[in-house]
Amino acid sequence: MISLQTNVDSLNAQRNLGIDNKFQSKTIQQLTSGYRINSSGDDAAGLAIANGLRSSIAELTQGVANANDGVSQLQIVDGGLSNISTILDRLKTLASQSASATFTGSRSTLNQEYQGLLSEITRQATNINLNSSGSFNSVLSVFIGGGSNSTNGSITVDLSGSQSAVDAASLGLATSNVLGGGVGLSGNTLRLDAPGAAFLVGTPTTDDQTFTFNLISNGSATAVTATVKASAAGLSLDQVLSSLNGQLNRYGITAGTDSNGLLQFSGATAFAVKDNGSVGAINKLTNSTGTAENTSNYIADGQATYAAGAQTLTFQTSTGSVAVSLLAGDNLASAISKINAATASSGVYAVANAAGTGISLQGANSFSVNASAAGAFAAASNNTATAPATGTSTNAAAAIAAINTAIQSLGLVQGRVGAGENKLQYSIGLAQSQISGFSAAEAQIRDTDVAAAAANLTKAQVLTQTSIAALAQANAEPQSVLKLLQG
Repeated sequence: MISLQTNVDSLNAQRNLGIDNKFQSKTIQQLTSGYRINSSGDDAAGLAIANGLRSSIAELTQGVANANDGVSQLQIVDGGLSNISTILDRLKTLASQSASATFTGSRSTLNQEYQGLLSEITRQATNINLNSSGSFNSVLSVFIGGGSNSTNGSITVDLSGSQSAVDAASLGLATSNVLGGGVGLSGNTLRLDAPGAAFLVGTPTTDDQTFTFNLISNGSATAVTATVKASAAGLSLDQVLSSLNGQLNRYGITAGTDSNGLLQFSGATAFAVKDNGSVGAINKLTNSTGTAENTSNYIADGQATYAAGAQTLTFQTSTGSVAVSLLAGDNLASAISKINAATASSGVYAVANAAGTGISLQGANSFSVNASAAGAFAAASNNTATAPATGTSTNAAAAIAAINTAIQSLGLVQGRVGAGENKLQYSIGLAQSQISGFSAAEAQIRDTDVAAAAANLTKAQVLTQTSIAALAQANAEPQSVLKLLQG
């Protein structure tokens, strides 16, 4: 039937032309985007799977970056540990030098470098965050992904606890020194080295044990009280020494134990100490309220009780002589101040004796003092200072043992850090393999098959051109009616 109202052929041609145009547009989109699936309508199920794979790839890609950051951080830590190991070598050298009975130099000088290196160990441990409670002194978790859950997707490196901290205290070196043996309190025979012993079991404040030090600080004589707090549960020896050293190290004094386990004090500074004891604590730190002077120095003591009176003291040192005039109006404090003002440059210092009633002169090098008359010092032609204790340093021997233990502890930490680096490297390899696999799977689902799309584009172009030609013919069909009408 020929109809003017409805051109069915034209409508069919238009419909097919629309289909061909969409086919061509979709093919062009696939070729230009590189993706077979550009919208959920293209393949909803496939798109869901591809999106999941793409999400896993993004997670793993960042995970590889996280792991590489972790490796870099552990390498920084590893470098710091190697440096600390070198410092331990130097500490061992100093301790070995001081431990020798044939050493004739100044152990105070050795200890000055030794203590400085201990501080440097703590500083470097802090810089690499492996000091006690440092940010890396913990279980480090690096999220990489690719696992069935967050736990499987994480790598842990355990650097937690005191066994992984490398500051001087955690390595067991904070209370060590290489001085000439230290000095114990007179009359004390109480050992503190019993395993698991608890000290100062009692009431805080009431049963605390205190020690009064008359010492030199910043060139001036002063009195300092060091207090060890009592505790209901008691304190370990390490806690006792840590408490004392926390108060005394700033003055150049170190608390420790001698080879017999007795409490002793060491240091290059001039000091005299009195044990004030404890009121009622169980397991006190000493069994006598004794006194001591720093016998690592040359010592000359004045009268046990200061006697006011005009007196000229003449000091003879390797750098020359110095005269100090004391007046009848001078008391103990002013006499000590006058002496220090004149003799400090010669390395001789005056502090109150352990009882706090007289003067103790101390110096790193030999000196003598001559008193013109009776008074602060007994009148005598020449009072030569007593030489420091000689022989091997028991402190140095103890330091060597502590350093050996520290070297072993540091080696274990280095092992943990190295194992952590290796774990992260292995995890990076797995993650990169997973990224490759997931990427291939996503590409299989989502990427355009270029060869097939190119063929489809040619097909779409031909069909479109054919549809346009057919539509032109269909649109011309109604004109045939005019031929009939002309007849």
